[in-house]
Order: sequence, then structure tokens, then C-alpha cells
Amino acid sequence: MSFNSSRRHRSSACHNKHTDFINNVVSSLRTDPSKLDIIKNNLDEYRKQRFLKRGFLTAIERFDWVFEASEDIEFICQQILADDFIGQRLRRYPLLFKGII
Repeated sequence: MSFNSSRRHRSSACHNKHTDFINNVVSSLRTDPSKLDIIKNNLDEYRKQRFLKRGFLTAIERFDWVFEASEDIEFICQQILADDFIGQRLRRYPLLFKGII
């Protein structure tokens, strides 16, 4: 019983840490929209890599969709935070946000 409890606690702590990171990324992007270029550079770098998981490639593709839809920083931040398939996919790979914070 305590094993399951500690497992859930660790999972929750990890989730909170990840959520804090994403919130900090969004805050940083809203403060300095030029940091979108960092994300675009990250996407280009990962696109060049030969062996990536299919899910990671899908996240890159979803980010491309977001950037095609709009360059508006509020729209992009809303997409990152959205509780839909695209938002969940973008948040699943924090390496895409490397260098923002």
C-alpha cells in the first residue's frame, strides 16, 4: 500500500515540476516573443537528427502547424497550454523549449 502511495507522490511531484517548467517557458515567451526563434532553431536541429522517436517527430510537426497558423505570441502560448491533443503533444517534449529559460 505505501509503495503505491509513494509512486503516486513521485509522479505528482514530477508532474508539478514539469508544469512549473512549461509555465515558466510561456511566461518567458510572453515577456520576450523573440525567443520563439529559439524554439524554431530547436525544431530545425531536431529535424536534422537521424533517429528520433515517432512521438518526437509528431511534436515537431504539431509545432510547425502552430507556427503556420499564426505568429501571434498569445495564440502560440495558448496552444502550448491547451488541454487538447496538440498542447499535450508539445508539452510532452520539453527539449523543444531548451534555451527559453
